[in-house]
Amino acid sequence: MRSDLDHLPPGKQRELQRVTDILFAEFADAMKHASSPKKKDGRILKIVLFGSYARGGWVDEPHTAKGYLSDYDLLIVVNQQSVVDFATYWYHAEDKLMHDAGIKTPVNFIVHTLDEVNNALAMGQYFFSDIIKDGVALYDLKGSTPFITPKPQTPEEALASAQKHYEFWMPLARHSLKLSKDSVEDQVLRDAAFLLHQAVERLCNCLLLVETNYSPSTHNIKFLRALAEQIDPGLIAVWPRDTKEDRRLFELLKRAYVDARYSEHYTITADELTWLGARAEILRGLVDARSHAKIDLLKADMPTAT
Repeated sequence: MRSDLDHLPPGKQRELQRVTDILFAEFADAMKHASSPKKKDGRILKIVLFGSYARGGWVDEPHTAKGYLSDYDLLIVVNQQSVVDFATYWYHAEDKLMHDAGIKTPVNFIVHTLDEVNNALAMGQYFFSDIIKDGVALYDLKGSTPFITPKPQTPEEALASAQKHYEFWMPLARHSLKLSKDSVEDQVLRDAAFLLHQAVERLCNCLLLVETNYSPSTHNIKFLRALAEQIDPGLIAVWPRDTKEDRRLFELLKRAYVDARYSEHYTITADELTWLGARAEILRGLVDARSHAKIDLLKADMPTAT
């Protein structure tokens, strides 16, 4: 895996160094409160930049009509399962990265053990295979075990996994959309917002799993949206960023997973839900079409009987 960032502008290189420093500082602070000697031995083994900033082709147009800015996507690899726990070890790092004045580019990261990543590579998960192929190592602990060589899925395995994921996630997404509309009609707007959030989350999961056989364990639809848009840039148009109002409405939907259920201060109107629901329906159609195209492509790759 390459480790140079020469393809990035100096400002982006400095930002990524700042990101890495914050991750280590916040992880070290979290480790001070580890509850057992084993947990205190938790280590960051690797930090890998993947996605558009690793491959090239990132977009940095926050002040144009498009209003789009690619996110930094990072894979953090740790040495034991106990320190994967996000709420304990990574929540403060995420918050610091979000609010640090020296970092203008949004940062997303996933955390896995080395065993998890190597097992995924052994099973041919495209997501991790692509990270190994295109990623940039921002940090690699000296002497740590390397990633294994990715083993591609057989055509039969690839088709079976894509069909399985589509048949599981797409019906759930459609059902969440239906229930959200029903809740709007019943004027139970909090439930409508939460169910619409679930629909968008499930649609992103569907696309990611059909295309890469992986989706991170998160309810953060902004992160899921970013990963999905890297796979299909045509999805960027689903959620406009042109105006402050466009961005506010998506953030309102993002907050619905927690606040619509638990905060008495969360409010959303029927008109706002109608706009968000229309965008979610567009997303459903695009994900449905993309998933069918992927499955058809995998079927075409199947060996013919002789």
